[in-house]
Amino acid sequence: MKAVMSGIIPESELVLNSDGSVYHLQLKEKHVADNIILVGDLGRVAQVSQYFDKIEFKNQNREFLVHTGNYKGLRISVISTGIGTDNIDIVMNELDAAINIDLEKRQLKPERRSLNIVRIGTSGGLQNDIPLGSFVVSEYGLGFDGLIYYYDYPEAKNEEELADKINEHLHWSSNLSRPYLAKGSYLVDKIGFDMIKGITASATGFYGPQGRSLFLKLRDNSINERLQSFSNSGLRIINFEMETSALYGLGNLLGHHCCTCNVLIANRAKNEFIEDYKPFVDRLIKTVLERLVS
Repeated sequence: MKAVMSGIIPESELVLNSDGSVYHLQLKEKHVADNIILVGDLGRVAQVSQYFDKIEFKNQNREFLVHTGNYKGLRISVISTGIGTDNIDIVMNELDAAINIDLEKRQLKPERRSLNIVRIGTSGGLQNDIPLGSFVVSEYGLGFDGLIYYYDYPEAKNEEELADKINEHLHWSSNLSRPYLAKGSYLVDKIGFDMIKGITASATGFYGPQGRSLFLKLRDNSINERLQSFSNSGLRIINFEMETSALYGLGNLLGHHCCTCNVLIANRAKNEFIEDYKPFVDRLIKTVLERLVS
């Protein structure tokens, strides 16, 4: 407790590697660009960095692969997060620690640095009228994960009211964490100005939590239909994935600007799927890179 009171962050709370880098990402401040692209898939890092004019730094630890380089004069770090809001919790906290904590002194820096963070992913669409291959941008993240409740998160009044409407519409079970809403930043309009906007639902898993049943029986078979039918002043829940709610919530708390862009590779309402979706992802990558530079 004395260490916390004195402003020194204890070793048990800020875990560092022997070289002084943050524990999971193995990064120091010098490795982190102001502009970040997050991808889930380890293999997608090189799919992004292939367009860089120069790659200055590469590192991998577990599922976290990092390439930092330059694209048309803009320094960018591409980082794979793996799957799920739990991994986003690691990535966001350690990115912030790498740039906003003096890792040698274990003290917060007097001035905070803010990052632009764009997540590029693949997603399952929930609406009949949005075709496969569409680019969608998340105006809000709807979190079913409960992660944000471990932090002192002051949900904005409009977010709280909209979340209440969604919960009422979904007949949300009291056995589950209350869904929360977190809004994206100015990057939603900068990067996704011509993309389909809506609410992205972030599930806690790929199968049952997204209404998939292979062998196990689901407790609620109609959750996807209720998600599809929600609308508030034209704002709809347009897709399912597993990261955006935590990205937006933690980004808002930490003062970073966040945006998620997805290619719809499945339509859950129509039971459709794109087998070869790599060209769509590649086009989205090039779109995001150009709009970060502009």
